[in-house]
Amino acid sequence: MRKTHLAYTLMVSLVAAIGGFLFGYDWVVIGGAKPFYEVYFGIADAPLTQGWVMGSAIIGCIVGVVISGSFSDRFGRRPLMLAASVVFLLSAIGTGMANTLFTLIGYRLLGGVGIGIASALAPLYIAEIVPARSRGIYVSINQLTIVLGILAAQVVNWLIADPVVPVGDLTRSWNVNEGWRWMFWACAAPALLYLILLVFIPESPRWLMLHGKYDRAQAIFGRIGGTAYAEQTVRNAQRTAPAREERIAWRYFFAPRVRKILLIGIVIAAFQQWCGINVIFNYAQEVFAAAGYGVSDILFNIVITGATNVVFTMVGMYAVDRIGRRTLMVGGSLGLACIYGLMGFCYYYEASGIFVLALVIAAIACYAMTLAPVTWVVLSEIFPNRIRGRAMAVATFSLWVACFILTYSFPLLNTALGAYGTFWLYGVVCLLGFLFIKMQLPETKGQTLEEIEQRLTGYRPR
Repeated sequence: MRKTHLAYTLMVSLVAAIGGFLFGYDWVVIGGAKPFYEVYFGIADAPLTQGWVMGSAIIGCIVGVVISGSFSDRFGRRPLMLAASVVFLLSAIGTGMANTLFTLIGYRLLGGVGIGIASALAPLYIAEIVPARSRGIYVSINQLTIVLGILAAQVVNWLIADPVVPVGDLTRSWNVNEGWRWMFWACAAPALLYLILLVFIPESPRWLMLHGKYDRAQAIFGRIGGTAYAEQTVRNAQRTAPAREERIAWRYFFAPRVRKILLIGIVIAAFQQWCGINVIFNYAQEVFAAAGYGVSDILFNIVITGATNVVFTMVGMYAVDRIGRRTLMVGGSLGLACIYGLMGFCYYYEASGIFVLALVIAAIACYAMTLAPVTWVVLSEIFPNRIRGRAMAVATFSLWVACFILTYSFPLLNTALGAYGTFWLYGVVCLLGFLFIKMQLPETKGQTLEEIEQRLTGYRPR
């Protein structure tokens, strides 16, 4: 690939992946704001209400992925990403201005819609535009921006809260009355940048081909990989293109081989959440408090875990096109099962301090270089071209439903089972995920999207 092609491909992928940054920031910022808005709204001792506030964005995510599926297949990937950028902007401003719990939840729901659209379309768009040989690393850029967004939220939370955490009454602190608002408002700047930059990137060329616009698609592929690459890609797509009425029929989802692919996507999407790692991000306050840390130390430790997330996501990006998708996911699920087992023993025997922090870092590192980026890579490439938008939406719907159950249930599980029992439960889930991936997930490294479709569905070109 020539430097001009590489630069253009990287630019387009980075712009699309800003949606991932906003996803990560909006998803995690609430964890740092949580100790303060709970005092402001008087819900510090109401675990069910706390779970609802934390889980409200996930309901919005579910709505967002439902919108993204059929709409992106009908109107294109780019218009939906533009809509997501506007939603992120409104949510950031509105959440920070909230003066009632109802308003806070309403804007968190709206932000969730943006997360849902971005989480489904950013990896899908990148997968549809980049060459097969480097698809893994480019789709993983989206995961890198997610963790950079997570780290940005953690740093912003720490910088805003740390200097003014009071020793005594929190209710009169600046954090409780104003600080948590600025944590949400900070997201408005990247949301506006996303909106502006989206104007300069093209529509997905594979969506254009799906709608018969081969000339426009070939021009975009030419900028990505040169004339020969563009001609070959379009020619392969034309040979495998179905009739339009077949392409849009929902009955195609129930064909035996397609049904199996969809099931794999649904299960691995749900497993990425049920492996339990997001509990550490969303409920970091409780996880570190149970290990004996105070509020200031908790916020600093959260930044450490965020930095770990970024570093090991880069390791995963390097490995995904070399080691392969299936091997990384098998290793990640088994590794997390072992780490959760040790974490459970730590909490059971009331161990505290640096050893627990080390296990948390190990869990995040394991997840960041395996399940976190690779799940999105696999989801973006295993579904047939004709239903990719809707199938990606179905799988992402599964992911966010699983995430809602995980987030909403953690306070209840933590109360009923204790921290040790909860992490042991997540360890069992990781063992089950390991068995499923080992038996069902095919390797897709180095294959074009059309080759993957032919292999998994048995469909042969005309």
